[in-house]
Amino acid sequence: MFSFITDLLDQLGYVGIALLMFLENVFPPIPSELIMPLAGFNAARGEMNIFLVIPSGSIGSLAGATLWYFIGRWIGEDRLKRWAGRHGRLFTLSASDIDTVNTWFDRHNEKAVLIGRLVPAVRTLISVPAGLFEMRLDRFLLFSSIGTAAWTALLTLAGYLLGERYQLLSDYLNPVSDVIVGGIVLYYVYRVFTWKPH
Repeated sequence: MFSFITDLLDQLGYVGIALLMFLENVFPPIPSELIMPLAGFNAARGEMNIFLVIPSGSIGSLAGATLWYFIGRWIGEDRLKRWAGRHGRLFTLSASDIDTVNTWFDRHNEKAVLIGRLVPAVRTLISVPAGLFEMRLDRFLLFSSIGTAAWTALLTLAGYLLGERYQLLSDYLNPVSDVIVGGIVLYYVYRVFTWKPH
């Protein structure tokens, strides 16, 4: 994975950063925690301009988030309710559960998207309910952009300041991501085994 990232950055530069960050949102095993610090390190060595690195990563990441938003819009609340009616245990949701989540998301969607874009592993997932529950596209793009730019800038500046030790950031954040993903999986398994239709 590391050689793939470095090769793409060497060959495509800023376009490579945007492409990698897009792919990171679509295929989460590609880690932003390695892409942006490496780009920041390259900027510290004078091989890239940090003021172009951050927007490149942000644009690619936002494009990936927007793809998931439109997937959520395509699924839609009505289709999700039909799926839940047929496969309730698999989704661990009933139609009333979906209504409850919708009500919560309507109240907190802007904060949820903004904060969600700053949390490893949740960064991609938060775009789906935004689309499912028809958060306005302009509001989604605004708050997703703010969270995305902040995350991208943080990772880039860390790589810039850490220099050759930029991989320390990935070494720290990857276990955090693993814990979050593990928690989500365990919660899902718990829900599957304890779910009762209502």
